[in-house]
Amino acid sequence: MSSNISQNFPYSSETEPERAAAVEAALGRFDGLRDKVAAETTPLGHVAAEDHGAEARWWVWVCPTDDFTGRLHVAGYPLEWHGLYTVCDTCGSTFLR
Repeated sequence: MSSNISQNFPYSSETEPERAAAVEAALGRFDGLRDKVAAETTPLGHVAAEDHGAEARWWVWVCPTDDFTGRLHVAGYPLEWHGLYTVCDTCGSTFLR
């Protein structure tokens, strides 16, 4: 099992619109991150919005890099593992949860 897969507890949660905005901001901020996420994930797509709309809540984790100020937001489902694929809003790192 990859050391990139974490067993830690979530930090907080966010609504679907908050999650989507945070992920979009991170994808636009870091060069190549959008292509990396697209190549390594299956998008959440319409499932999140149709099933729960703005009421959907997603876990947020603390990024384990640097000074722990970044937050990991769900960006999709990983292609090769079960779980959630997250991106950091501060450093642009990706992690499996």
